[in-house]
Amino acid sequence: MLSLSMGWRHLLFANYPVGPDVVDAHLPDALAVDTFDGDAWLSVVPFTNVDVRPRGLPASLGVDLPELNLRTYVTHDGEPGVYFFSLDAQGLLSVIGARLFHHLPYYYARVSLRGDGDGGVRFESHRLHPGERPVNYAATYRPDGPAFESTEKPLAAFLTERYRFYTQAADGSVRYANVGHEPWTLYPASVSTEENTLFEANGFAHPGDDPTYYYSPGVDVHASASERWTRRGSQTTVEERA
Repeated sequence: MLSLSMGWRHLLFANYPVGPDVVDAHLPDALAVDTFDGDAWLSVVPFTNVDVRPRGLPASLGVDLPELNLRTYVTHDGEPGVYFFSLDAQGLLSVIGARLFHHLPYYYARVSLRGDGDGGVRFESHRLHPGERPVNYAATYRPDGPAFESTEKPLAAFLTERYRFYTQAADGSVRYANVGHEPWTLYPASVSTEENTLFEANGFAHPGDDPTYYYSPGVDVHASASERWTRRGSQTTVEERA
């Protein structure tokens, strides 16, 4: 699969601390839970992809794809990354392509993202993937405080400055893709969540602790093609992070 360019826009990072054993029970054996101050984290991330296209093509040829994901933070051979439990997205062909070529657990959903008329974002997602457990999510979120760079706060950097995601193919092999973008500009966020069944659909009890919320207007991103993990795969180049 070709490497891709896109923009990630209007993101909410809703981050829930949980025990490492809670996450570890749901990970492939080859991946290890990554923790911050002893906690593992589950993050609900609604946002929209904009101008998604093969790398090298102009943005005008790209497509927009709103998305909702549930993710955690892992290492493999000491290399940090993200592991996705589920990704719900609007584009049927994109869902099929991501499943086939990136081995990502994408699900077809009806997703909407729009302004709420008061400086916030209204996001709704309803999974329609045949044969899969339903997922419903509805929330309104907005920035609520001064902007800061993710690298200024250790927890924010841990949760957002990730330049790789890991997947497991049907044959059990670990695969990865590298992502590149500028450091995140974040804001504290206020969030009103009316419905969220992501945790239950992925086999988790809803976390009891209060989440840490961040909002970001977004970054421009490129993502490499999926590759089978080898020791060579542990070398992330400066170009991939830029």
